[in-house]
Amino acid sequence: MARYRLVISLSCSVFLLMFGVGVTVALLPRRVITLSGSFADVGCLASAFALPFVLLQVPIGRLADRYGFRAFITAGYAFCCLSGLTYCFADNPTSIFVGRILQGIGEAPVWALAPALLSIQYSEGKGKAMGMYNASIHLGLTAGSLLGLLTSDVWKGDEAFWVLTATSMCGGLLVALFMGSPHQETSETARRAEERNIASLMSSRSTWAIMTGITLYGCGYGMLLTVIPMSMINSESSGGISVGLFFVLFYVAVSISQFVGGRLSDKTGRIKTMIFGLITAAVCIALATKLQSVWLQIFLALASFGLGVFCVSSMVFLSECVPISLRGTISGAFYLSWGAGYFVGPMLLGKLTDLGGFNLGMFIFAAFSLVEAVAVAILHRKSLAPAKL
Repeated sequence: MARYRLVISLSCSVFLLMFGVGVTVALLPRRVITLSGSFADVGCLASAFALPFVLLQVPIGRLADRYGFRAFITAGYAFCCLSGLTYCFADNPTSIFVGRILQGIGEAPVWALAPALLSIQYSEGKGKAMGMYNASIHLGLTAGSLLGLLTSDVWKGDEAFWVLTATSMCGGLLVALFMGSPHQETSETARRAEERNIASLMSSRSTWAIMTGITLYGCGYGMLLTVIPMSMINSESSGGISVGLFFVLFYVAVSISQFVGGRLSDKTGRIKTMIFGLITAAVCIALATKLQSVWLQIFLALASFGLGVFCVSSMVFLSECVPISLRGTISGAFYLSWGAGYFVGPMLLGKLTDLGGFNLGMFIFAAFSLVEAVAVAILHRKSLAPAKL
């Protein structure tokens, strides 16, 4: 049991944090509209979170590689706790935006550094460990969102924000008390050599293929959380119910994909698992354009599953491409690429929808996913070749 203490404590911590985030996710837009009366300010909520979350990924990863992981992850929970307190006492839109900035700063190390640490601690079965952690993120969001729905007519004040404050504090205490922080001192000469190696790695075509896939995954993730739900509201009389069901199915599918994808990549290899995830996502999204109602929900959930499988297997693959002293940096690079896709993808899909209809954007995304699968297979064909006896 002691062997699994780290992954269990980190998974429980992030579940608590994301539970609090899930409780507040639907409340923040309503609070901004109440305070400002402007729908334009609602769009700023995403930007206020996104900028620090994306821009801090690589710098925090590099600092964690040098000085250890625990302090930065614990600080992330502290910033999230502070953001919850800011929401509690916010009486104007600016205070809400400050809270979102603090939340973006806090979640950056929580999402990126913990998987990097798990890849160091669990040299065997790292896919399983990292998948368990990623699944806990989405299970927490699922549970929190459900509680938010159940209490939406009961909680009229700041109760949800106090929940976020409390869960962030509890998660941070778990990290501070039960998480070790393996840290290897590296000489300046060795550090410079490693930096040259990672620069060479990031410039190779095979690595660019993976990073492009991660950006594409970010596009799909953002698309499934924004444009697609809005299309459901516009096309179905029961849009609100459909969207609620879709979000639950999305988070559950991604959670399951982390468990399945992590274990599958440990057994069959990272490249094969990535290709499987991309093809699954492409086929299911293409088919979803021809479906309605329940079948539409099912195939979108399967597409979410495929994207999640690609996510965890590509994350593990990148961690294995660099020495232990650069695991934080490469994990930050993963989320930098993901974030770029997450915020550009939905805008592009929205433009394509305006130009040629919703299905056009979906088909283009499916086509890019298939092209990406082929590119990964070609550039990493040695990994797909059967072992010689």
